[in-house]
Amino acid sequence: MRILLTNDDGIYAPGLAAMRAALARLGEVHVVAPATEQSGVGHGITFLTPLMASQVFDGDEPRGWAVEGSPADCVKLALAKLCVDANGEIFRPDLVVSGINWGLNAGINVLYSGTVAAATEAALNDLPAIAVSLEWEDHSRFNAAAAMATDVIAQMLERNAWREHRLYNLNIPTVATLPESTPELRITRMGSTRWDAAFEERLDPKGRRYFWTIGTPPTDEPGADTDIIAIRDGAVSLSPLIVDRTRDAMLGEMADWNLQFPAGSFNTTNH
Repeated sequence: MRILLTNDDGIYAPGLAAMRAALARLGEVHVVAPATEQSGVGHGITFLTPLMASQVFDGDEPRGWAVEGSPADCVKLALAKLCVDANGEIFRPDLVVSGINWGLNAGINVLYSGTVAAATEAALNDLPAIAVSLEWEDHSRFNAAAAMATDVIAQMLERNAWREHRLYNLNIPTVATLPESTPELRITRMGSTRWDAAFEERLDPKGRRYFWTIGTPPTDEPGADTDIIAIRDGAVSLSPLIVDRTRDAMLGEMADWNLQFPAGSFNTTNH
């Protein structure tokens, strides 16, 4: 099995190294990751400037490709140019893993996450993909989280979980990685409860105002079946995500709206 591994924390992130080591028991791991941290960039891509990429080594051992772009850029470039076998031939990976992210990507953070965006880009290319995130802590246990994530992925492969669905999101709370923990795994929905925007206003040394975003709790209580509640309860959360954001139930209702443009509304001869 050939696995493409990426992230949004950058090529030197400890979560990436831990995930690479753990995934090695499942197959051949190829790393293509951002050269620098790209947290919170969502699904942005680079198309107005050149996309630089270079191989990075640990001594004589290759670490992977460092791309000066977004996580989505990494997947796009990997599939087009950088997933190369020993014969120099480009190949399609059998699985794409994004992570381990240093910090949860649950609830509406899924919309902002570069980690999830990389997995989404893979799913857009009809590849099995999963995003993996670990709750932030100063001394996060990435090795334990990587082992847990790999166990989950191995079981999903046995169940052929990607046959009908391409995109999953796995979140691991800190408590689940403790040595004495026997974590529960819950299948969850993405919590869509709104979080209020809050900023602390400060002055820099030159007296200029700047603003720093503040983490706030959800405006409303998330549903019991959501990733937010699972993590709050100390459980590992696994969610199937979709790419198509169309609200299918609205299509039939909107067909009866009979929206029309007034006659002559685009006539610009009098302007």
